[in-house]
Amino acid sequence: QKSTMGCNQSVPDKGVVGGIAGGGTHPGSKDRGPMTNSEIQQRIDSIEKTKTATFGGIKVRYAYLSQRGYYPDDAHKPNQDAYSVNHDFVGEGTDAFFGVYDGHGRDGDGCSQFARDQLPGMVAKAINRVKNKESAKRNIPQGDDPPPLELSKEQIQNACLKAHLECNRNMHRAHQLDDSLSGTTSISGYIHGRRNRITVCNVGDSRAVLGYTAKPNEASNGSSGLKAVPLSRDQTPYRKDERIRIRATGARILSLDQIEGLEPIEDEDDMADDLELGEELDEGGDPPRVWSPHGEYPGTAFTRSLGDAIAEELGVVAEPEMLTRELTRDDKIVVLASDGVFEFLTNQSVIDICAKFKDPLEACRAVVAESYELWLQYELRTDDITIICMFLDEVEPQRPTAFEAVSSRKLTPEKTPSNGKVVFIDKNDTADAPIEEQAIRPVRAHLSKEKSKALEAAKSKMFSEEDLKNPEEEELELSKLVTEKTEEEKASIAEAIRASVMFKDIGDEQREMIYGVMEQIDCKQGDWVIKQGTVGDRFYIVDHGDFEVRIIPDGQEDDGSGGNVVHVYHGSREQNAHPSFGELALMYSAPRAASVVAKTDGKLWALHRYAFRQVLAQQSERKELVRVLKRISLLKNVKPEKIKSLAAAMSEVTFGKGESVVEQGQVGDNLFVIVSGSCELLHKEGTDVTAATLKPNDYFGEEVLVDERRYAATAVALQRTNCFKLDKLTLKQTVGNLKLQRKGSNNVA
Repeated sequence: QKSTMGCNQSVPDKGVVGGIAGGGTHPGSKDRGPMTNSEIQQRIDSIEKTKTATFGGIKVRYAYLSQRGYYPDDAHKPNQDAYSVNHDFVGEGTDAFFGVYDGHGRDGDGCSQFARDQLPGMVAKAINRVKNKESAKRNIPQGDDPPPLELSKEQIQNACLKAHLECNRNMHRAHQLDDSLSGTTSISGYIHGRRNRITVCNVGDSRAVLGYTAKPNEASNGSSGLKAVPLSRDQTPYRKDERIRIRATGARILSLDQIEGLEPIEDEDDMADDLELGEELDEGGDPPRVWSPHGEYPGTAFTRSLGDAIAEELGVVAEPEMLTRELTRDDKIVVLASDGVFEFLTNQSVIDICAKFKDPLEACRAVVAESYELWLQYELRTDDITIICMFLDEVEPQRPTAFEAVSSRKLTPEKTPSNGKVVFIDKNDTADAPIEEQAIRPVRAHLSKEKSKALEAAKSKMFSEEDLKNPEEEELELSKLVTEKTEEEKASIAEAIRASVMFKDIGDEQREMIYGVMEQIDCKQGDWVIKQGTVGDRFYIVDHGDFEVRIIPDGQEDDGSGGNVVHVYHGSREQNAHPSFGELALMYSAPRAASVVAKTDGKLWALHRYAFRQVLAQQSERKELVRVLKRISLLKNVKPEKIKSLAAAMSEVTFGKGESVVEQGQVGDNLFVIVSGSCELLHKEGTDVTAATLKPNDYFGEEVLVDERRYAATAVALQRTNCFKLDKLTLKQTVGNLKLQRKGSNNVA
């Protein structure tokens, strides 16, 4: 069995290749200031070059990469992620096993490495035990050459279940680990190539995602042409079924703010839909967590894991959820990744980024870089980030005469091939149904509370309130800002903004306008693009060149260097790599959280905040939206430039006929303004129901933006209806705290 394993360990005598993703300095080393290039690279553990392999009828190219996170309070914290790749799995050249493990807690790195080293072997042994039992049942004449044995979906999943539970028990017993408050998640893909199948096992909140060739009606605007489908479901308190299971043990499910008394504790209705609980809380990086009824522990944001002995008593178990899927010629990309990738990127964004590249290793680098950059923008730290990316180059049609498939049911001969051997096929042994895009932890699009506080502190330190007032925003003539761009330049900009939440709802016309108003900035080595602590007003895209991200640790003074180098943006036309930074400047004025310095000569594209607002405002719907916002009582004292900022930050959402937009009593944090279509607004008091019809430019839901958490009425789309929506955190970060004097249901503009 050929293996590749990574993160913090190398075992050459077992044919295992490892890296030092934990970093190049000992945890006890003294901080020596800015990292060298070699130290930056030591944060990254990856395959040297993409590997090609054939597993039965599946021809793949794959790569893997893991990048250690940045923790200002623990600069030398080891990478707690790990991964494994096993060829010739269970002694079959047609089989392979891929896994990603995300550790947590004090001994999290040890737990993830334990799972990496033990779980694949345990799965292989469990599968071989079942195969041996099945082989013993067959009366095969001596010297006969039977076809290879293939287990059923049920048998493989049962074997995987036993292996995960055995790995968990062994982790509890491992003397070198303390897994009482430490553990690891695990996402794995077992490829059984003779049947063109993959079995995914998930414990925790890492993910497996598949990208397949989309039908014309499935392709989204600006996408790669591949449609992302989940192969796993996050096991977190966002899921109704997981909440019910966890609460049955007596555990509590609360956010940190609720534990600390900063947020009210609502009576939880377990009939609530998936994602309702905590959706608002996690927008600021404070998800619902599992707590003991007797104390403030363990506080896990997931509901299943390996290890976590104390949390196990509260329902945080090691039992995996499993899915077996048939792979077809339409399937092009499979991604296994830790949750650090999906904190700010959707499944579709990850597949779109991967699809830009011909080399899976370049795809891994791009996804990790994009994830890392978003962490730096929205948080004071970054998570460890690990990804395995597989490109499915060819999936040959199944050849049922090439193997014998068994199940727990009694089988009869299916056909007799030309060689005279009887092959048994279980027609009922079908793959699992696809997973719906539900109960997936929402992608964050806002600053964490810690980051917001840090920015506010920086503002207070640097400027008085008068200094922070925006200058008069003159009506910009966009036509004077437009410069011609080549198709190649437009393509570079388009690829850079594809995964950005700020550009997800813009139309084709607006996209063209944004291309036009992008400014070209030529940089020389050593040029400072932005400086930490200064107020930013531009978003940047790297056309080509290398740019260092430098951060001055909290409490330290700048010695002129700009602080520690924590990341390098690498732009290249040849590699189709165009990272971006400074996205938050498009939303509001805030001190920059880091400095960016040109490491080499290069070129940037810059988009000014005011130009971005004007592009959005020029759309007639946005102009009308500004007028509607000015009429909302909550916003009556907000300055015009802030209203424009809100209009620019609001995203669009569409509802089908008969679909409920909000329901009375439902927890929420969005105000809706109707753009087109109509809704019926229903308010129930006892047996009395009042109804009103809302049309374009009417709005509803403003009550949840202030001191209410539940909607006062139900809104149902009477036809296909488009709305702009404004959430509480966008309102707060753009305008600040507001108080509303209620005047009844005055929601018709």
